[in-house]
Amino acid sequence: MSLLKFLGFGAGDRGSSATPGETQTVRKIVHQLESLQPEQARYLASFAYVLGRVANADQVITSEETQTMEQVVADAGKLGEDLAVLVVQIAKSQAQLFGGTEDYLVTREFGRLATPEQKRELMLCLFSVAAADGSIAVSEENEIARIATELKIPPPEMVRFRERFADKLETLRRLDDPARDS
Repeated sequence: MSLLKFLGFGAGDRGSSATPGETQTVRKIVHQLESLQPEQARYLASFAYVLGRVANADQVITSEETQTMEQVVADAGKLGEDLAVLVVQIAKSQAQLFGGTEDYLVTREFGRLATPEQKRELMLCLFSVAAADGSIAVSEENEIARIATELKIPPPEMVRFRERFADKLETLRRLDDPARDS
């Protein structure tokens, strides 16, 4: 039995309705992860997409961000490099193609599947991906804040995550830039 059928939506069954929070993005990645347990595949699909959401927030996904995403997904899913690369590539493509329409739905799906600890781990991973190229752009920081709100991360926790990456935050770098006063 295919993983997609097991999850309640056949690969060829266009008439079936998806479960709440189910999106084409999650289904596409889940299909590639059929060898995993269904909940683990759904978790990784949504996890990778949310990483891609942040990487794409500034409309550019750098090679450093991609490498960080691949490492984070491999670690989170205990996946081999090949499968982690595949998951990240699909997630990046989906984030770039369908970002505006899928972002909230996929993040909500992740929130449904994740424990509070996994949500906190994701927040650290989001900052790591955004900082991979040496700087966290304002758009990336804002996207992380939206995700934190969607996942109901308490503001004091969000502040602690943000503080860990203060040296990479573009907003704080601008404040410290003496040239901006000239």
